Amino acid sequence: MPRPLAESREAYPHFLAIQTRWSDNDVYGHVNNTVYYSYFDTVVNRYLIEQGVLDPTGGEVVGLVVATHCDFFSEIAFPDQLSAGLRIAHLGNSSVRYEIGLFRDAESRASAQGHLVHVYVQRLSRRPTPLPTPLRDALVPLLSAPDTD
Repeated sequence: MPRPLAESREAYPHFLAIQTRWSDNDVYGHVNNTVYYSYFDTVVNRYLIEQGVLDPTGGEVVGLVVATHCDFFSEIAFPDQLSAGLRIAHLGNSSVRYEIGLFRDAESRASAQGHLVHVYVQRLSRRPTPLPTPLRDALVPLLSAPDTD
């Protein structure tokens, strides 16, 4: 499988500024690989909360992460300022594939990019459920190309 290329900022319709923290760095002097997934969660969940479609503590429907992936292109380290780009690659009946690009400082190409997949479930039963209409409506503007079930 060929290695993906770092994408440009133009590939993402939504951005969130994220300040790296001292504790994000590991003994090698750069952000530890596990922290990238925290950045992914941050941009996705902040967007959903700001759109009014995620109530993390009381909502009846929640998204559970069922898959993640990250490709690394260049190091990120504290005190870098990140821009996390967000788009939707797939909007299914009960699942969403979020794609994220992490851009260091003012760089035009991603330092890392990847995805996470949420399957939306009823909070109590943990059974998959169709995406609520307000959630779907909030995600449509982030679609990278029409791809709906």
